[in-house]
Amino acid sequence: MAQSGHVSVLLDECLENLNIKPEGIYVDGTLGMGGHSSAIVSRLSTGRLIGIDRDEAAIERAGRRLAPFADKVTLVHGNFSDTSAILDELGIGGVDGMLFDLGVSSPQLDEAQRGFSYRFDAPLDMRMDASESLTAWDVVNTWSADRLNRILWDYGEERYARRISAAILAKREKKPIETTLELVDVIKSAMPAAALREKQHPAKRSFQAIRIAVNDELDAIARMLETAPDKLKVGGRLCVISFHSLEDRIVKSGIHAREDGCTCPREAPVCTCGFVKTLRSVSRKPILPSEEELRDNPRARSAKLRVAERV
Repeated sequence: MAQSGHVSVLLDECLENLNIKPEGIYVDGTLGMGGHSSAIVSRLSTGRLIGIDRDEAAIERAGRRLAPFADKVTLVHGNFSDTSAILDELGIGGVDGMLFDLGVSSPQLDEAQRGFSYRFDAPLDMRMDASESLTAWDVVNTWSADRLNRILWDYGEERYARRISAAILAKREKKPIETTLELVDVIKSAMPAAALREKQHPAKRSFQAIRIAVNDELDAIARMLETAPDKLKVGGRLCVISFHSLEDRIVKSGIHAREDGCTCPREAPVCTCGFVKTLRSVSRKPILPSEEELRDNPRARSAKLRVAERV
């Protein structure tokens, strides 16, 4: 993450838990600004880093940051959900570690034109991959009331989801909602005065929900957990950083399915369902940012790191 003020979340904890070998092969499936990647590759001698991101701007930025290590780095424009297929295309049968940071990168939040932020006026976009067709404009202006209500409730955990979706439909009947700040005004208009006085920005949960829907983020996490760990060598580590409860639940359940997915009755003397354990949780509880990191980087406050090892 090449921006001067940027700090990679849970960096030391990721490096420690990846157990980096100088000759190992590692995947950063969410390259972002390259902060985690540069720390990993600087510890490699004959090893290799595969950096993946669905945002071509991120690939360009990280490429500049990682230029001193170009002989050890392969950058791929792709979705982290396709990590296993990407490794197949590169002819890589197994890797020693994988890292997935599921947060939105600083430029995506801070560059107004991307449309991710409720603080800047910009076209309703929110695409992490600009080559995809679905945008936030499409979600806001064409999805049904029921569909909007569902994503606001499920993805944003927004208690005023029904009121907000109704307000969006009423507004767009007159004219399309074109920009982020127009959408913020609609969201605010649907919320009671007490909610507007809360510390959290009133549009935060709704913007989160729309971003997740546009980028199919939760399904991508689930697909990654179904396939990518099979590319880990025995003893290889999987590190996943999540930033809200929906992501963390998917990560936790995905690891659990590989660790304890036997469906046989408890009283059965032997397993007959065919389950094969492929992951072992390194710690039962997620690793959280230290107090020092929270002081230096407030954006880390909701981060959780889960670590599992290939068995």
